[in-house]
Amino acid sequence: MVTAYVLISAEPGKATEIVKEIEKIQGVKMVNAVTGPYDAIAYIEASNFSAIGDLIVAKIQKIDGVSRTLTCVTVEL
Repeated sequence: MVTAYVLISAEPGKATEIVKEIEKIQGVKMVNAVTGPYDAIAYIEASNFSAIGDLIVAKIQKIDGVSRTLTCVTVEL
């Protein structure tokens, strides 16, 4: 299992709408609006790196109002 945090930048006024849409996506374990340089952060889970990429590119980045994402894959230490 691969997990990652996805930091999401939204167009002005779109953060609430984006969070509601991301909540509906299978593989998203948690999503919250946040303060700071990003507007939302999602914790996602998939079976492999390819599936993580598909989830981000085909689903999260396709949401109207998402302007940019930054993915931080988790590692075990």
